[in-house]
Amino acid sequence: MEWRDHGILLTMRRHGETAAIIDVFTEEHGRHAGVVRGGASRKIAPVLQPGAQLDLLWRARLEDHIGSYQVEPLRSRAAAAMSGRMALAGLNAVTSLLSFCLPEREAHGALYKRSEQLLDLLGQNEVWPLAYLRWELALLDDMGFGLDLSSCAATGVTDGLIYVSPKSGRAVSRAGAGQWADRMLPLPPILRGEGDASDDEILQALGTTGYFLKERLAPALGNKPPPEARLRFVEVLKADRG
Repeated sequence: MEWRDHGILLTMRRHGETAAIIDVFTEEHGRHAGVVRGGASRKIAPVLQPGAQLDLLWRARLEDHIGSYQVEPLRSRAAAAMSGRMALAGLNAVTSLLSFCLPEREAHGALYKRSEQLLDLLGQNEVWPLAYLRWELALLDDMGFGLDLSSCAATGVTDGLIYVSPKSGRAVSRAGAGQWADRMLPLPPILRGEGDASDDEILQALGTTGYFLKERLAPALGNKPPPEARLRFVEVLKADRG
């Protein structure tokens, strides 16, 4: 068995004295692990950094074996990741969430493309927060927990939508919320692609998407808590924008 694909390195851990096991989000084969012979060596280890774009050749005797990778670097994102706190925290949030959410060996081609495009913006702090928010919305959607913000869940109106229902993930208007308004999540206009992307709105929107990561997606994955890296990224964003 063998295949060739491109992928984003999510994690790397040593395996024995010189080998490494890498977990990679590939374009056509999903999240897929494999052994890299010599992956812990001084020659190869610097290439195997989280976020690196790799050309991969995977081989195994049987399809369900872990198999081995031959890797060729396509693009390193190490320099961009080390350009500042936000870039490093953002990279860690993305790779950690993909490791957390993605089932093994299941293709998610559209999400892969979005992830690649997002990581190519590392270090561009003026555009990164909004790009990350849009990526997180796409991640929830790809995992089956997308938000429907097109109309009010209670009345069907398309104007005056200011809440998100924590149960359904649908938009709710002020009138539609009624006595349950204090139980609703905020729906800043930026979540609907409207208005300017102010720092406060992006942080408010990340609070809403974070709720669905923690209270809806995480329980579906066995009640594992979402990765701390995502919380650290939000804290860095708050500190930098405060």
